[in-house]
Amino acid sequence: MTWQGWAQIAVFAALVTAAVRPLGAYIAVIADIEWQAPRLFRGFERALYRLAGVDPTQEQGWVRYAVSLLYFHFCGIALLYGLQRAQGVLPFNPQQMGAVAPDLALNTAVSFATNTSWQSYTGETTLSDLSQMAGLTVQSFLSAATGIAVALALVRGFARRTSQTIGNFWVDLTRITLYVLLPICIVATVFLAWQGVPQTLGGYVDATTIEGAHQVLARGPVASQEAIKLLSGDGGGFFNANSAHPFENPTPLSGLVEIALIFLIGAPLTYTFGRMVGDQRQGWAIFAAMAVLFFAGLTIVYASEANSNPAFAPLAVDQAAGPAQAGGNMEGKEVRFGVAQSALFANVSTASSDGAVNSMHDSFAPLSELVLMANMMLDEVIVGGPGSGLFGMLLFVILAVFVAGLMIGRTPEYLGNKIGGDEVKMAMLALLVVPLFILAMPAIASVLPAGLAGLNNAGPHGFSEILYAYTSGAATNGSAFAGLNADSPFYNLTLAAAMFAGRFMVIVPVLCVASMLVAKGRVPPARGTLPTHGPLFISVLIGTVLIVGGLTFFPALALGPIAEHFTMLKGVLYASP
Repeated sequence: MTWQGWAQIAVFAALVTAAVRPLGAYIAVIADIEWQAPRLFRGFERALYRLAGVDPTQEQGWVRYAVSLLYFHFCGIALLYGLQRAQGVLPFNPQQMGAVAPDLALNTAVSFATNTSWQSYTGETTLSDLSQMAGLTVQSFLSAATGIAVALALVRGFARRTSQTIGNFWVDLTRITLYVLLPICIVATVFLAWQGVPQTLGGYVDATTIEGAHQVLARGPVASQEAIKLLSGDGGGFFNANSAHPFENPTPLSGLVEIALIFLIGAPLTYTFGRMVGDQRQGWAIFAAMAVLFFAGLTIVYASEANSNPAFAPLAVDQAAGPAQAGGNMEGKEVRFGVAQSALFANVSTASSDGAVNSMHDSFAPLSELVLMANMMLDEVIVGGPGSGLFGMLLFVILAVFVAGLMIGRTPEYLGNKIGGDEVKMAMLALLVVPLFILAMPAIASVLPAGLAGLNNAGPHGFSEILYAYTSGAATNGSAFAGLNADSPFYNLTLAAAMFAGRFMVIVPVLCVASMLVAKGRVPPARGTLPTHGPLFISVLIGTVLIVGGLTFFPALALGPIAEHFTMLKGVLYASP
């Protein structure tokens, strides 16, 4: 590890922290049902409501909110599937891409509608410009807006008293898209284009390399898709190499800004939560818990990657950091980014639901792989995706308050709400959906020939590739180990099921919890009420997240990255003189 690496990390942390208060406060204003847009945009917003037949003044109960959400995304999946199947006869297809295979088209449609962006295909050789723009980019906006909308609905559950409604899905979706995501993405697109990211409909170009070889350079409307893929927690790249590709991420400065964009919504939502419930300390407490978990994981990943690769030890390769090299484990990493920014990018993308990569996780050290998978296995509550990180952490808050209340012999309370058995049951239902698919699907894939056919490696690393894939899918992350051949009917269909369940079977119980909370009256604090804004509760919350995660996933991790780590140490020990 070097001081330059820690300096990059410090700059990233400063950028994200500086955005928490102003952007969080702004989102809280947008979330107010009484808020009126500026006159310039008000007419456009109202026209959208009239076109959709929506009454923006009519709020919804949780059932109508959930039905509206599911109906909207079912339509989105169908449209994106149809767009891919018909792209061969549609315009904006200069490379004459043919129709996408049915199983791959379904996987991709579910992937982007669920904010997962798992990609079993090579973007520049599979999808037309129209499919990239009107399909993937649009779904990146809408899936992110949905996650934020669900988080706001749950926050209203904590903030309101004796009510029957939790907001209006169509209003939340529209306002978040128009007034939060679009403005930031416009600025980010201009910045990325300035840094060298292509933004064109001119098609691919032929080039001659220095050696005289012929090469086709893929390009397209990359900058606009890059901006929303990062901000939305989507992560789906225009190119197969994702943000390791110089056309998606051309400079170290663009790399730093792209990493910051991934957290730019998830972190400020903690401030939005504090503002809406009327106690800003509660928001900072959740932010602190997320920050502790994030930096603990980042330290392990950076330290692990900064160490030399034991496989190179017998070759007498110099792996020490110095003026001429970054040092450490550079396998699978871009030299222009080095170990520090690669470790930071990997930890940020897995701690969120983004899934973008600027290095290949398949080449990381086993301990790093352990942390990257653990980030996703914890329901991505370490900042997490736009909205999903906040409502995931609030589910753990409910569980932590319930456990703490039982320990001290008091009725569990949080923000004046009594936490009863019904709320805990719904919270646990939401928290158990992801582990069910993370653990069950790899078990099935590890014994079926169709699952084993996709492996490029045997032993613990091969199991880690399967485990990572379903973890990424069920946790709506979308990043991949890059060592699993997942473009097969088996993986396309099973991963689609995991992505669908990991998104919508979590959202529905969350909305149900919101409806239970919003109907309750406020309980005034008493002398025995557990404070939920201080270091003690932050520690309890962190402990709850780690204990639940450890008890659930340690056996699976022991078969994968942990076994691989000790196998690696054993090999080094036996190779020593």
